[in-house]
Amino acid sequence: MTSPLSGRGAGGEGWPSAETITRLPKAEVHVHLEGCFEPSDVEQLAQEAGESTRPTDVTGMDLSQFLELLDWTCSLVRTPEQVARAAYAFAEREARSGVGYADLIFNPTHWPAWRHRLDAFVEALDVGFREAEEDGLPPVGLCVSLLRQQTASEAIELVDWLLEFRHPRIVALSIDGNEAAAGRTGPRFSAAFRKAADANLHRTVHAGESSGAEGVRDALELLFAERIDHGIRAIEEADLVAELAERQIPLDVCPGSNVQLGLYPDRSSHPLDSLRRAGVPVSINTDDPALMRHSLVSEYAATATTYSWDSTVLRDVARTSIGASFCDPDLRARLLTALDAWTP
Repeated sequence: MTSPLSGRGAGGEGWPSAETITRLPKAEVHVHLEGCFEPSDVEQLAQEAGESTRPTDVTGMDLSQFLELLDWTCSLVRTPEQVARAAYAFAEREARSGVGYADLIFNPTHWPAWRHRLDAFVEALDVGFREAEEDGLPPVGLCVSLLRQQTASEAIELVDWLLEFRHPRIVALSIDGNEAAAGRTGPRFSAAFRKAADANLHRTVHAGESSGAEGVRDALELLFAERIDHGIRAIEEADLVAELAERQIPLDVCPGSNVQLGLYPDRSSHPLDSLRRAGVPVSINTDDPALMRHSLVSEYAATATTYSWDSTVLRDVARTSIGASFCDPDLRARLLTALDAWTP
């Protein structure tokens, strides 16, 4: 039976509901561990560290101020138990939004207590994630991220560690950070990403946020990106949009984050739907949900409302999220089967 919502605009009152979106099978593929600490978590960590709390409201912050807040929050995490607790809490967050799998980004440079013992950090995260899976919460893969201000040799060192460590929880090499502050970095990190590609390690690249379309092109040509985190400023170059569509390179878009950090004045000005209608695969993600005060459900709802999406578009966007994820093939097949069976 065809849904009465299929094929029509989503302008009806209450569409889409939180319950409808929560039931929608989906993955989340662009979310940072550093941005998943609720204000209550930060307060608890500060107390445990014997430090005074700081304001965690990101309203009015630019990207550099936001990243400084992330660094301070992560500096409070100093024990394996705290790391495992954060991992479990993340899986709980994803479950509340109906996520079936998540690729979670973490950047070692944000975690001063763990920079020289990454093995222990990943093992502690794995403890929390394994406990979460045993309790029926969704599986999580880790994308380990370089910072754009790092050196080429530091990038190679990280890739060498990833390839030697080969922890099953780690699914990809990533890179993030403020592109506007770092300048063009694609050439600097190309050798590291080529080495990862040659070793069949997945690659996902932040680009087209604080950089323009040229950052997205570098991600494709120099960093061998399988998908792009953000990527929205590709809209500034028509040939690049056409290439993304032709090659079906997914963009892991975070519209709420982009608006809050001042890239666009409001959601209606955001190019997400223009990119989608041009044939570029797009998914919806939260970026740093606790600090941004939103959830994946609220992001789907706000985006669908802004663009008057119907159930067909919602399903297509969720399908992109699952296809773009680095989950194992069996889980991907199960999620896609569940998505085909979803009724709004």
